[in-house]
Amino acid sequence: MTFPASQIAQLINGSIEGDADISVNSFGKIEEATKGQLTFFANAKYEDYLYNTKASIVIVNKAYTLKKPVNATLIRVEDAYTAFATLLTKYQAMARQMLSGVQSPSYIASSASYGDNVFIGAFVYLGENVKIGDNTKIYPNSFIGDQVTIGKNVMIHAGVKIYHDTVIGNDVTIHAGTVIGSDGFGFAPQADGSLKKVPQIGNVVIEDQVEIGANATIDRATIGSTRIKKGAKLDNLIQIAHNVEIGYSTVIAAQAGISGSTKVGAGVMIGGQAGLVGHIQIADGSKINAQAGLGKSLKKEGSAVTGSPAYDYKQAIRSQAIARNLPEMEKRIKELEAIIQQLVTEKIT
Repeated sequence: MTFPASQIAQLINGSIEGDADISVNSFGKIEEATKGQLTFFANAKYEDYLYNTKASIVIVNKAYTLKKPVNATLIRVEDAYTAFATLLTKYQAMARQMLSGVQSPSYIASSASYGDNVFIGAFVYLGENVKIGDNTKIYPNSFIGDQVTIGKNVMIHAGVKIYHDTVIGNDVTIHAGTVIGSDGFGFAPQADGSLKKVPQIGNVVIEDQVEIGANATIDRATIGSTRIKKGAKLDNLIQIAHNVEIGYSTVIAAQAGISGSTKVGAGVMIGGQAGLVGHIQIADGSKINAQAGLGKSLKKEGSAVTGSPAYDYKQAIRSQAIARNLPEMEKRIKELEAIIQQLVTEKIT
């Protein structure tokens, strides 16, 4: 697909400096782009590349002042990074529209139904009473269990497994290898020391505009629902346990784990490899640093914690600063002890 600068500027509400008729057919990084590609400049670290790039079109901020001439056509916008992301989204959507139909072999239960412009890849399984909305794409080797409902404009990548009764909203992306709706980790200790499995009869609800990375696992609820709320973004290799709730537009980085029945608020940021115990609440806007181990609720909005066990971020930074000075502090304490001992000795004598 080829697009002229004039059309691109219209899509992102930009103004053109240079050749409005010049066209591009792909994207590239500013330091590697070639003729016929579009790139963007939003980070001052890459300023030198702006003047040397071979890209045909560069998206830049309106506020940026050129220090010397550039060879590329510029499209000026309020926020170059956001505008570039918007273009990529539109480009991806156009590419997705070209993919439709049902590949063979695949299994579709007679009671399953799907909307217009759907793509169902080879070796996909659709169970009984599955409902799939318009423009949804399900890539090969995916499993969709009985009574699953999937909304419009959903992208399910290869090898995803979605267990029975799961509900998925609109504009959701689920990356390869993710498992949604497997049993929660619930076992009741018995008098003889054995563990009796607690049946997990709830489901998983994923609301609109959620993105889930590759090889993540989201367990079904014991009763009720495990819920990922609108706009949340989950990285690769994340574990979400039974009856957890993830709030609106919360972001969770790779290898984090959240134990059962924990409620995470809106706009929370959880760093990679962080671990949260079960049955706690995380207030809106909280920040949990990478590798933090959180064992209690964060009740104050905007809290920031780090470490394991996790504690207040600012206190942790101060403690680390003090710890670096411990050798010098020890030396000074010994000197003060020597002075005190000398004063005591002089007083006695």
